[in-house]
This record gives sequence, structure tokens and C-alpha cells, in this order.
Amino acid sequence: MQVIRKDPGKPPKLVEIPNTLKALQQAVGGYIETVSFCKDALVICNEEGLLMGLAPNCSFLGIPFVGTILIVGRSGEEFCSLSHTAQQLILSQLGTGEQPRTYREEYK
Repeated sequence: MQVIRKDPGKPPKLVEIPNTLKALQQAVGGYIETVSFCKDALVICNEEGLLMGLAPNCSFLGIPFVGTILIVGRSGEEFCSLSHTAQQLILSQLGTGEQPRTYREEYK
């Protein structure tokens, strides 16, 4: 499936990734956690990223993330590719150059 990958300190990019639990866990470096932000897309991140001390990545829609994140489409209960429109909108939002803040800074 075609998703957006955002690594800490790097610009977001479109990538192809197999739609398997193993591939998603490998991409984020551990157990996955999903964060829904609309009916047809969500963020996949490392569930234990804060505990593992992963590097701050970005703040997306006001939510701070650490480590690598994937933004994927959703169709019902399944992950899927993002639509072209969603890709462009999300890439423009992530490409604003917003500097990552640490978790503690975000929630003071």
C-alpha cells in the first residue's frame, strides 16, 4: 500500500509498504499504535516510543510524535493506501517545517 513515512529529522515521503503487521511493526520499530484523525486516514506509530526514548519527530494536528510514523488510509477496519488528494494535503501539512517538540514541552 502507498503511505506517507515521516522519520525524525527528515522530510515526509511517499513509500510502498506491505499491508502486514510485520511490515508495519518493522517500519516503526516495535508494537504499533494507531491514532485516528479522520474517518479515512490514521497515524501508525511505535506504541512504546516514549518509553524507549525515541527521537522527537513532529507534531501532527497538535499531537506530538516520536520515532518513525506512518500515515495510512483506512477502509472500514482495514489499512489501505491514501488517496492522491489525502497524500497531497498531508504532505503539505507535514512539510511546513514545524520543529518537533519533546513530549514534556508539548504538555506543560
